[in-house]
Amino acid sequence: MRPLYHPPLEEITIEGILYALSDPVRIRIFVQLANADCTRNCSAFLNVCDTPLPKSTLSQHFKILREAGLIRSERKGVELQNHSRCAELKDTFGPMISAIVQAYSQRMTISPPLR
Repeated sequence: MRPLYHPPLEEITIEGILYALSDPVRIRIFVQLANADCTRNCSAFLNVCDTPLPKSTLSQHFKILREAGLIRSERKGVELQNHSRCAELKDTFGPMISAIVQAYSQRMTISPPLR
C-alpha cells in the first residue's frame, strides 16, 4: 500500500486550507473531527449530509483535507482512522481556522429567513 501523504507544517498553505474548507461537506467533516475526542473512520460520516454519500466520495473529501494539512489519517487494518491536526496548526493557522469554524457554526444555527 502507498503511504499516506501528510504535509509538514512548513508546506501547509493558507490557500490549501481555504480550498479544503470551501466545500460544505468537507467543513462539516472537519468540524466534527475537530470537536471529536477520538479518531473516527470514514464510515462515521456516511450520513454527514441529508443524503448518504458514497464511500468513494467521502474518501476524496478526506484526501483533500489530509493533503491540505487539516487532518491526519492512520491505517488500522483496512480502515483509516482520522483526527484533526488543530493542535499542530494552532500557532500558525489557529486563529484563521477558528474563525472559519466559528462562522460556519453560526451560519448553521441561524434559522432560514421567513418568506
